[in-house]
Amino acid sequence: MVFVVFIVGTAGSGKSLLTASFSEWLKINEQNVATMNLDPGAVRLPYTPDIDVRDYITVDEIMDEYGLGPNGALIMAADLIASEIENLRAEIEDIKPDILLIDTPGQMELFAFRASGPYIAGEISKDLKAIIYLFDSVFSLNPLNFVSNMFLSAAVYMRFLLPQVHVLSKCDLIPREDMENILEWSENREALEDAINEKLEGTKRLLSYRLSRVIYRLGLNFPLIPVSAKTNEGFVDLNAALERIFTGGEKITY
Repeated sequence: MVFVVFIVGTAGSGKSLLTASFSEWLKINEQNVATMNLDPGAVRLPYTPDIDVRDYITVDEIMDEYGLGPNGALIMAADLIASEIENLRAEIEDIKPDILLIDTPGQMELFAFRASGPYIAGEISKDLKAIIYLFDSVFSLNPLNFVSNMFLSAAVYMRFLLPQVHVLSKCDLIPREDMENILEWSENREALEDAINEKLEGTKRLLSYRLSRVIYRLGLNFPLIPVSAKTNEGFVDLNAALERIFTGGEKITY
């Protein structure tokens, strides 16, 4: 049994650094964890992946072979990953981790909003899977941006229909008071609506208010776990959330 965790978020939200720090934290806590890089365009990573899609596909090779620019090559590479799914699955079976952290492409849409994304998620393993969705703390300081992230997170859930944990990433970069405000928005609809009415005007206020209402009516909740990949803040809570999903609260590796 391999519990698979896809780490998803907008570009710059801290996916790779979280993969690096959280995997090391899990190892220190005697958990059998492995990492996979699913970004064929990654130049440098803050960790050495146990499984690396770049062993099979790289953006540079696609650009040279097909005469594509960077964006076209990224799109083509994202789709070509699906053809390597058996190789990736074989590597997982060889390593046999109890938990696999998958660092998805920097541009979220390449994984979340291409047809290949849900296919890869479904075929890479038949065991239990979950998604960690990152709310960039600096980006989320504005209620307009926070609601935009709610919408993106809801769209990711709709695409994959997997259990989803919501993380406020890079929380060490903002003042504690601002972090507490964002956490309150995530847990209290009235607090978010008050912030929308106070800080936004015109069309931005109207759209943010109505969009947040629609998301709440769908029954989607976004309580956030504040996490810092620099200080390891929040890793205990993040790990506990994953354990509740995968093992009902029991430790994953004994």
